Amino acid sequence: MIYVLWSPLKLQETLTSASVFLNTLTPKFYVALTGTSSLISGLILIFEWWYFRKYGTSFIEQVSVSHLRPLLGGVESSSTTGLFASVNGEAEPRPSVSECKVWRNPLNLFRGAEYNRYTWVTGKEPLTYYDMNLSAQDHQTFFTGDIPQLRPEDAVMQKAWRERNPQARIRAAYQAIEMNHECAAAYVLLAEEEATTITEAERLFKKALKETGWRKRQKVSMFGITGKDINLLVYIKRRLAMCARKLGRIKEAVKMMRDLMKEFPLLGMLNIHENLLEALLELQAYADVQAVLAKYDDISLPKSATICYTSALLKARAVSDKFSPEAASRRGLSTAEMNAVEAIHRAVEFNPHVPKYLLEMKSLILPPEHILKRGDSEAVAYAFFHLQHWKRAEGALNLLHCTWEGTFRIIPYPLEKGHLFYPYPGCTETADRELLPSFHEVSVYPKKELPFFILFTAGLCSFTAMLAMLTHQFPELMGVFAKAFFSTLFAPLGFFADKMESFMPSSFWHQLTRI
Repeated sequence: MIYVLWSPLKLQETLTSASVFLNTLTPKFYVALTGTSSLISGLILIFEWWYFRKYGTSFIEQVSVSHLRPLLGGVESSSTTGLFASVNGEAEPRPSVSECKVWRNPLNLFRGAEYNRYTWVTGKEPLTYYDMNLSAQDHQTFFTGDIPQLRPEDAVMQKAWRERNPQARIRAAYQAIEMNHECAAAYVLLAEEEATTITEAERLFKKALKETGWRKRQKVSMFGITGKDINLLVYIKRRLAMCARKLGRIKEAVKMMRDLMKEFPLLGMLNIHENLLEALLELQAYADVQAVLAKYDDISLPKSATICYTSALLKARAVSDKFSPEAASRRGLSTAEMNAVEAIHRAVEFNPHVPKYLLEMKSLILPPEHILKRGDSEAVAYAFFHLQHWKRAEGALNLLHCTWEGTFRIIPYPLEKGHLFYPYPGCTETADRELLPSFHEVSVYPKKELPFFILFTAGLCSFTAMLAMLTHQFPELMGVFAKAFFSTLFAPLGFFADKMESFMPSSFWHQLTRI
C-alpha cells in the first residue's frame, strides 16, 4: 500500500530528472538518435521488401498472425500452401506453376464471315498479328507438319499460311486448287477467309469434305494414314458443326460433335467438348451438360473457364431463382446455396476476369483466335459465347454479383497463393496484350498491393531520415523542438501527479515523506 501511494510522489521527481536530462543533452545526441533510427527503419524496410518479393506477404504480418495471435488466444488458421484437395478430400502436392501456354480458341470465329465484317463496320482490326501468326503456325503443323516430302500444292499452301496480306493468301489457295482439285487445305483457307457469310463458308467446307474428307475417313483404320489427313478431316468436320450451330441447326451440330468425339477420342487436346457444352446449353439440355462435365471436370485434366463456370452455372441455376441476399443473411445458406457459392468461388479463383464481363461491368470484344487459360483473353472468349446462357438462368447473374468478390477473402493473398488451384501465373498480362487488340483495355489481376507494414516502414524510414538530415543541418533549432515535444508528451503525467498532490491533505504527504 505504501509502495502504491509512493509511486505518484516518485513520478514528480522522475519528471523533474527527465527535464534536467533533456536540458543537458547536446545537439550531437539528437543527430545520433535520428541517424540511428533512420538506419534501423531502413534495414527493416529492406528486409520486409525482400521477404515480400520472395513469399508474397509481410514478415511482420506473418509473424503476428502465425505466432503472436495463437499466444493471445486467437485461432490459427490451417494453411494448405503447397497442397490442394483431391476428389476424395485428401491433400495432394500442388503441380508446379506451368508456363503461360497459349491455346487455340475452341470457339474461334470465321475471319471472312465475322472478323472481316467487324473491320468493315468499325474500321478496327479485331485480331493482332501475333494471334494470326500463331494460327498460321497451327495450320502448317496440323496440315503439312508430318509429310517428309511436300507435294507442290502443299508447298504453295505452306507459303499461303505465312502471307500477311489476306488477298495474297486467297490467291495462293486458288493456285493450289489449280495444281490439285483435291487440295482440301486450300478450300479450308477459302472458307475461313474469302467466304463473307456462314452459309458460303459451310458450302466450301462441304466441298473440302467431299473432295478428300470422305475418302480419307475410309482409311482411318489403315496403318498408312498420316496425322495430317486426320487433322484435316477433324478440322473440317468441327468447322462444319460450328457452321450448323451458327445457322441455328443446333441439334445437328450436337450430333456432329458427338460423332467426332467418338470417332477420334484421342484428340481431346482440341477441346471439342467445349463446343459441345455451348451447343447443349443453347438447347437447355442441362442433364446432358452435366454428363459432359462429369467426364471432363476431372482433377487430372486441365481446367478451363468453360468447365469451371459452366459447373458454377448449373449449381447456381438450381437455387438462383429464389435466392435473396437479405434472406440468406438472416437464415444462413442452405446446402444447395452453399454448393453454388463454392462453385462460383472455384470458378473465380481459376479465372478472376470473367465476372466483370458476365456482369457487364466491362465491354466485350470479339474473342481472339488463341486464348491464354486463366487470362483476360480466355475471359473474353468465354463471356462472348456464354453470357446469354447466364442471362437465361433466372437470378444466376444476381447470385454471381453477390458472391464472386468473396473469393478474394478466401485465398491467402489474392491469387498469389492458390486455394483450389495452383498459384495464379504472373505472365498473363504480357501474353494477353499480345493476343488482344490495342483498343481493348486488358484486365490485369492480381494487382499487387503492398502490405501495410511495408508502407509503414517506408514512411517511418523516410520520416526519420528527414529528421536526421534536419538535425544535422540545424542542431540547435531541432534540439529546441525536441525538448518542446518531450515536454508536451510528458505533460499529462505531470498533471496526474499534481492532481494526486491536491487530492490528499498536506499532512498525509508530510507523514508519508517521514516514513
